[in-house]
Amino acid sequence: MRHDGGETELIPGLDDVPRVPAEQPPGRPAKKDTKPARKTAKGGKGARRPAEDLPVARVAVDMSLPHLDRPFDYLVPAELDEKAVPGCRVRVRFAGQLVDGLMLERAAESDHEGRLAYLERVTSSEPVLAPEIAALAREVADLYAGTFADVLRLAIPPRHARVEAEPRPEAVPAEAPPAGDGGPGPWAEYPAGPSFLKALERGGAPRAVWTALPGPEWPAAIARAVAVTLRGGRGALVVMADGRDVARVDEALTAELGEGRHVALTAEPGPAERYRRWLAIRRGTARAVVGTRAAMFAPVSDLGLVVLWDDGDDVHAEPHAPYPHPREVLALRAHRTGAGALIGGFTRTTDATRLVESGWAHALAAGRDRVRRTMPRVRPVGEDAELARDGAARTARLTSLAFQTARQALELGPVLVQVPRRGYLPGLACGRCRTPARCGACQGPLALVSAHASPYCRWCGRIAGDWSCPECGHRHVRAVVVGARRTAEELGRAFPGVPVRTSGREAVLDRVGERPALVVSTPGAEPVAEGDGYAAGLLLDGWVLLGRADLRAGEETLRRWMNAAALLRPSAPLVVSADGGLAPAQALVRWDPVTYAERELAERREVGFPPAVRMASLTGTPAAIRDLLAHARLPDGAEVLGPVPVAVTGRAAQDAGAPEKERALVRVPRAAGPALARALREAQGIRSARKAPESVRVQIDPLELI
Repeated sequence: MRHDGGETELIPGLDDVPRVPAEQPPGRPAKKDTKPARKTAKGGKGARRPAEDLPVARVAVDMSLPHLDRPFDYLVPAELDEKAVPGCRVRVRFAGQLVDGLMLERAAESDHEGRLAYLERVTSSEPVLAPEIAALAREVADLYAGTFADVLRLAIPPRHARVEAEPRPEAVPAEAPPAGDGGPGPWAEYPAGPSFLKALERGGAPRAVWTALPGPEWPAAIARAVAVTLRGGRGALVVMADGRDVARVDEALTAELGEGRHVALTAEPGPAERYRRWLAIRRGTARAVVGTRAAMFAPVSDLGLVVLWDDGDDVHAEPHAPYPHPREVLALRAHRTGAGALIGGFTRTTDATRLVESGWAHALAAGRDRVRRTMPRVRPVGEDAELARDGAARTARLTSLAFQTARQALELGPVLVQVPRRGYLPGLACGRCRTPARCGACQGPLALVSAHASPYCRWCGRIAGDWSCPECGHRHVRAVVVGARRTAEELGRAFPGVPVRTSGREAVLDRVGERPALVVSTPGAEPVAEGDGYAAGLLLDGWVLLGRADLRAGEETLRRWMNAAALLRPSAPLVVSADGGLAPAQALVRWDPVTYAERELAERREVGFPPAVRMASLTGTPAAIRDLLAHARLPDGAEVLGPVPVAVTGRAAQDAGAPEKERALVRVPRAAGPALARALREAQGIRSARKAPESVRVQIDPLELI
């Protein structure tokens, strides 16, 4: 398919599928003649005529129906000839309705045998869809069994006409060198770091999985990699998990590159400012970008480097169809454009380990001597056996070692306390028989928001002041899991006179000072301590993280622990409440996430779990899943697991009329992944064409399998 009126470029995934000719939208019968349909103007005077040069426009219509996932041909009227440029937004008549679309290209003729409708209007002549992004969107849609329109919604932000009309700022010349000394900077700590930078500067495509040293230097290291890429005349794209990490890298990029050489794409500035920054990338004004998940589709011209930080963070998972992961999308972009790739973090995921084992990327890590000098001193301890040693420790729900460690460290600076759950008491049970306390109306779990409040339902919000245990009749409850607010309250009593600050969902702190304080945080919300970092750290209730019924429980626990531990000063004490014999705790003690990830990947390969295999999750009613599987021509060796009932939570659990949902898993070898996605996409198209009353949610390699 041609995208820009120049050389022909095939979109991957279409060359092995029979081409469906672009045709008249449904609802209009095709005719034998090929004359263009004419639209008479008001008053009967004149008629619309097609443009003389390249009169056919191929349009990606904004429709998510799988059986209509292809471009459609329209005629370009002469009056829109100059405005209708490839990549612009248009309005077209589709099945009797006006819908939005994006013009992929203009052509001299159409394969359609019937009459073609005219473009209704050009919404904006701004070419927002770049050819490279169009090809990438098609490949992502095919990889995740989705539709082209769904991917484009993720890739292109909504239009703001006022922003488009603003004067264009001047672009920074490509030959202008960025600020900085040009040396390896933080990469000098890694044996392969300087050679990685040299390859980027020379226009190469080095691909590395980076295990970063603990400490605050990682934003500066990313900024230096971006700087050398720009110095080599190419652009760079950096994707972070959340806005706080984006702000840290944004600050480092400004210090490294100078003003005006990059943009930050997040939701905080608002839709108009975000669109303004996105246009700066599309127009080539900015050649480097850092942003959250949606930035993976940013149209950086002449891409030379893609960076993904902390790829194991579940915030990276896209919640909208077709649910692409930035790791896969950025890997595709690096492969398609010949760009370098850097996937980094304090720990390493099994997915990144598979990239190293396959030879697609190389490991980039510091030597063991350097790691030992920067890592904290980790002590895993039991939780219940030591609580009786100290009365104040028992009050604060701390082991004696944790209590003593915090008390001594508070003389030197702030102490970080990580708690797995937010809230006060997010889990309650009967005080006598330990039966979970549930709501009498919807069976949702009960919780407490403070010491003086009544239990309430976390699903429906009802107050359960008259709750009694259905098993033994007891009317008092006890905590099953203690939240961050309750922990802060207990620590305040155990350490009188010491400031206690909390960071979580309600209020996330970005930084804390160097003065002594207890900082209680949930995983992922830990603020950075100014100066050298935290004087000590306490990782509480490790059993909550390790005990989750999840395939990635151990991997995710180690990631959360190491991200918190990396904020401590070198050789600072770190107490983790977990069995020291468990593999994640041992990996933390040795600060060796690579060996843990390699062993985890080997075990998953033995039992056939991702990322060693490809899996598709099908969620819907039992009848819909059976219908989809009946139409899917699954590849040889495909294994269907289930379907099994899906646990319904939240307010949906109260709706007695809601249809029963089930989930089936389809497992294939990794080599058969494209065939599996193609089979499910075709089956979805068949059901869509037949107007099946119930839909099936299809996810390729979902994060949650259990």
